[in-house]
Amino acid sequence: MQRRQFLQGLALGSAGLMLPVLQRSWISRSEAATDRAMVVVMLRGAVDGLSVLVPYGDDVYEESRPTIAIPAPGMPGGVTDLDGYFGLHPALAKLLPLWSAGKLAFVPASGSPDGTRSHFDAQDYLESGTPGVKNTRDGWLNRLLAEVRQQNPIQAVSISSTTPRILAGAQSIASVAPGKRATRKLALDRAFVAESFAELYAGRGKIGAIYQEGRQAREAIMAGLNQEMQKADNGATSVAGLAGDARRLGQLMQRDRRVQLGFMQVGGWDTHINQGAAKGQLANKLRLLSSGLVALSDALGSRFNQTVIVVMSEFGRTVKENGNRGTDHGRGNVMWVLGGGVKGKKIYGKWPGLDRSTLEAGRDVPVVTDFRDVLQPILTQHWGLSDVQLARVLPDYGSKNSISGLLK
Repeated sequence: MQRRQFLQGLALGSAGLMLPVLQRSWISRSEAATDRAMVVVMLRGAVDGLSVLVPYGDDVYEESRPTIAIPAPGMPGGVTDLDGYFGLHPALAKLLPLWSAGKLAFVPASGSPDGTRSHFDAQDYLESGTPGVKNTRDGWLNRLLAEVRQQNPIQAVSISSTTPRILAGAQSIASVAPGKRATRKLALDRAFVAESFAELYAGRGKIGAIYQEGRQAREAIMAGLNQEMQKADNGATSVAGLAGDARRLGQLMQRDRRVQLGFMQVGGWDTHINQGAAKGQLANKLRLLSSGLVALSDALGSRFNQTVIVVMSEFGRTVKENGNRGTDHGRGNVMWVLGGGVKGKKIYGKWPGLDRSTLEAGRDVPVVTDFRDVLQPILTQHWGLSDVQLARVLPDYGSKNSISGLLK
């Protein structure tokens, strides 16, 4: 094998038209006109929405969950009251300032209109934006990137080791490996390797352009991450795990306005056994999630005012707890919407209640609000998409029941 062939194989390999940006991260093939930005946080595993936004005002809630119900406000470990009926899990207390400032809202009984309780299928539909359609090739965030006219290879950044379904598609996206792997050196960071590849791809048309996009994306992101490390070395606290990744993404978006779309994913929400109540495994995860969202909001700085953060999960969990002091796969969940332009401190959508007669199959919170009803105002008001553009991002969505008044 000749040297040129070896280098080409090393760079492109089975990944097709993809180039490494960071350790275990890639830029996939496929330019920002405004400061508007959006971050989607996916909670994989189906978080128990009834423990996030707790309908403590419904007597059925406590009756259905004898060991895992979150106590009412004023009780030890009780929820923080939001509106006299719903309360926030005490582990999410760090989010209360955002709620009080009117920058956090919730949409209960929301989710996919497709009734699958398969994690894989439900996540796929949520990320493709086409519930019930399995052959959709790209994700709705990648289609949004096409509509806002991609201008640079770091316009969308995913904190993940591989390209997530929601960002798969024709437009270029950059991925940053989670945790400490984000700043690990690659072979391409060595000068002689970089020079060899630059020589190899010079004047090679489309492939050469892809390589240059990858190099530009890595240089831009590494510059931002190195600034963060220098700041930490000067005494700033380094937060591990989710909060660290969230802060890193927020700082990248604050420093480089070319980054307009962000994606993060957090697993471990499938609580069939020993879910816990005010304390326990779910509470511990919610506390980390709360810290992560606050870290992201703080790191965005003034750009938080132009950013919408959406938190969603593939489906909810059963109203009744099971025999293992956990909950099983359900239907309706709760979507969280944060940002400076959000008309927060409000619960949006319709709430059917927990009476058995209103539950789906007599056991689950029904999906009253299609998740696309929440995305519609964000895509049209925040991003300014026309009806034609909206139909390209969310095909087969009629926008008949979109959430009104969600944004300022």
